Amino acid sequence: MLNRFVNHVRRVSRHALGRNTAGRELTVFPDDAFLVSYPRSGNTWVRFLIGNLVYTDNPVTFLNVEQRIPDIYVFPDRVLRRFQRPRIVKSHECFDFRYNKIIYIVRHPRDVAVSLYHHYLKAGVMPDGYPMEEFVRLFIAGSENGFRWGPWGDHVLSWWSTRGGRDGFLFVRYEDILKDPKRELAKMASLLSIDISEEGLARTVELSSAGRMRSLEKKQSRGWVGTTRTRQDKTFVRSARPGDWRSALPEQSSLEIETAWGLIMQNLGYELTIKTAKCQAVFEPKVAAFDRLQGVSQAR
Repeated sequence: MLNRFVNHVRRVSRHALGRNTAGRELTVFPDDAFLVSYPRSGNTWVRFLIGNLVYTDNPVTFLNVEQRIPDIYVFPDRVLRRFQRPRIVKSHECFDFRYNKIIYIVRHPRDVAVSLYHHYLKAGVMPDGYPMEEFVRLFIAGSENGFRWGPWGDHVLSWWSTRGGRDGFLFVRYEDILKDPKRELAKMASLLSIDISEEGLARTVELSSAGRMRSLEKKQSRGWVGTTRTRQDKTFVRSARPGDWRSALPEQSSLEIETAWGLIMQNLGYELTIKTAKCQAVFEPKVAAFDRLQGVSQAR
């Protein structure tokens, strides 16, 4: 499977290696704003939301989203430098001190695992029927081949522990956007210094709905870099519901994710399923260190 991950990375838009794309080598300008997340955490949806917030006269589609909010793994740096400023840019990078204005989107790691599993099926990275249990172990390990962004917990903490509570940083839960998209979008607009009315918020949310995105995908999937070379019988925009992991993840895989990142999940407001006694045994040794980390972050 690891070899298939490598082939996928090379095949789909050179998305992960970044050999001909900006990636980590992006030239960062002081007025840039970044939409950052671990993959499959809702970044594309937020691109639609922000794009429709900014471009009120021409709604975002899969055919123009790369020109509105470019992906640093799609374009070479020389091309991105020519984009109109201030730029709003998509990134999956771990902490980069050069990023000054960041909207960080986080999603329940169990749902991330399920979504990423189906994404790799769509991309042809692994065959139908590949064991979810094996995939989750690779996901937790953050194998370099196929998971170049590292483990989910490391990615989240790289931003949360360094920028949490500081000006220019907005931490947004995917689940909260689903629950109250207008409220969360208003927070994003404020960070980006965009004035928006209640009517504008409602219009933006409607234009960025999962239903509209699925409809656009059916018509445009062969024309968008993110899906053009992937299986057309599987969708990029899936259910978009929180909690899919309950029916999709084997119990052991669910517990392995929680054992790896339970403390982070708990502090992000994601419920734990390990029994209380076991939970304390697993997490109590880490609590003091985590509290110290939070104290350092808040003191900055």
